[in-house]
Amino acid sequence: MPEVDHGGGYTVKYETQIPAPRATVFAFLLDPDKLMRWMGTGAEMDPHPGGVYLLKGVAGEHTARGTFKEVVPVHRLAYSFGWDERDAVPPDSSLIEIDLEENGGGTLLRITHSGLPTEQERADHAKGWTHYIDRLAKVLSGEPVEPDRKW
Repeated sequence: MPEVDHGGGYTVKYETQIPAPRATVFAFLLDPDKLMRWMGTGAEMDPHPGGVYLLKGVAGEHTARGTFKEVVPVHRLAYSFGWDERDAVPPDSSLIEIDLEENGGGTLLRITHSGLPTEQERADHAKGWTHYIDRLAKVLSGEPVEPDRKW
């Protein structure tokens, strides 16, 4: 379940166990073809500091955009994040940090999404992270998921 941290804007913290090796989870966060199996309908990823993070068709209709800040293969990702069509959270206005830790034959995934401007945006993004990480876990367990669409 997401937690809230109100220091420096609103923050979503999410932690869950994924039933797959860390390298596999990492690939599903960055490889456009793998990423689109659980989130979005199009992606452009240039995973190095200063590189582009672009994900189209999130929830079937939204475009997320940012810039990679840190890429430590199979361990950590950090990138700025925002939405093309949402003035409250425009591109590059928030920060997503993802840490992966080997744990019990799977991967402990920790996400911190900071810099959200309001409680409503925090709640919306917490709902989104819960929805999408559940989809990621299903895909990595071999379960089918429907194409990304408005939910």
